Amino acid sequence: MSDADIAVVGLAVMGRNLAFNMAEKGFRVALYNRSQERTDEAMALAGPLADRLVPCRTPEELVAAVRKPRAILLMVQAGTAVDETIARLQPLLEKGDALIDAGNANFHDTVRREGALDKAGLAFLGVGVSGGEEGARHGPSIMVGGKPEVYGRVDKIFTAIAAKFEGTPCCALLGTDGAGHFVKTIHNGIEYADMQMIGEVYGLMRRGLGLTPTEIGDVFERWSKGPLSSYLVDITATVLKTTDPKTGKPLVDVIVDSAGQKGTGRWSAIEALALGAPASSITAAVEARGVSAERALRKTLSERFPGAAQKLTLAGNREAAIELLEKALLAGKILAYTEGFAIMSAASREYGWKLPLAEVARIWRAGCIIRSTLLDRIASAYDETQDLETLVLAPGLTPLFEGAAGALTEVVAEAFRHGHAVPALSAATSRWLALRQPRSTADLTQGQRDFFGAHGFGRIDAEGQHHGPWSQAQG
Repeated sequence: MSDADIAVVGLAVMGRNLAFNMAEKGFRVALYNRSQERTDEAMALAGPLADRLVPCRTPEELVAAVRKPRAILLMVQAGTAVDETIARLQPLLEKGDALIDAGNANFHDTVRREGALDKAGLAFLGVGVSGGEEGARHGPSIMVGGKPEVYGRVDKIFTAIAAKFEGTPCCALLGTDGAGHFVKTIHNGIEYADMQMIGEVYGLMRRGLGLTPTEIGDVFERWSKGPLSSYLVDITATVLKTTDPKTGKPLVDVIVDSAGQKGTGRWSAIEALALGAPASSITAAVEARGVSAERALRKTLSERFPGAAQKLTLAGNREAAIELLEKALLAGKILAYTEGFAIMSAASREYGWKLPLAEVARIWRAGCIIRSTLLDRIASAYDETQDLETLVLAPGLTPLFEGAAGALTEVVAEAFRHGHAVPALSAATSRWLALRQPRSTADLTQGQRDFFGAHGFGRIDAEGQHHGPWSQAQG
């Protein structure tokens, strides 16, 4: 019977939870997974929602179960698996049917897939979904890229399952083809930077101030009620205050200190470089995860070059130091958001997406991993000025940043003096200090480039390109 509103292909936790979310909102959902066991498991876990789920054993059965024009959502591993799934389904579909990739796809792949399917008479949406397993089940942030008429066929489903912020769905069509997946990529880049900065501040409290994980958890819990209020600060408090049931130690102390990554952080840094939009703290956070994976090398170097990080003398006493760290983290977080939105602005111009940056901030206010109270201020800033040059000049953010920027430079300087690595905080600080200089050192760089490559340089007192008298200087 062809009565399902939508199909979900790929029933790992994210796909299964999205299907359950749709069913809970009253939609009928056809299910398919390459391994039948996953489909059976989903049905067994569905409980009363099973009545709205249609388990299918083959792609043919899945396609037959969905009403026309069909909408089939793919939640399979990004990359080759998506192309293989599309190739398997495409011969079974009819003109006007839509495939929806809701995984963490590279936006270049999304552009390619939409173009190929459009030529075949099929529709395609690239959809970024943030919120993890819990968000997928109870309300994620949803970033859509594609044609408005295609989105119009599924918008009721997406807005129904999305997280709500004060009653408003955290879901929007952001632009054509790869816009949704690009925005999700930058979301994850900001996430990398935010998490790394939080980790660096944790390290300074742990090794620099001598606080226990539980004490640091209490600090983050207190911070979560102020300007740093965010999902990541909330869960940091919980993680640090959790005890390992096996050993009785703080759980964080038995976790291997090597961070994983799935590629979206790297993509953020790569795309920023390609667009000429600096991503200092995002790139530093990606590199920090790489360094964390070099555990054997870190052990070797720590033995060859001993000298553990020293106690901080920050602000003279512990409470004052904690207050300074709070301000430093706030400044770093603002700069990470500033980077991310600047990259999206550059991409919007480059690819003609006309990204609604205020709307991006609004749909990140609930459901997604980087949700925070700062996003209200960011949304207001872009409502007032769509082509805002930088977020730190936004009226709603400038006073907040001014009150915290000094703490950031002080904390980074103190960390370096006492042997603490703070790659993301220091990268953000360096970029901020460079942006504050009315004259940079690129005058020398341009002179050097002209010397060895005759690239030319501009003069402050004349138009056009000029060259230096290098032959006379050498003579």
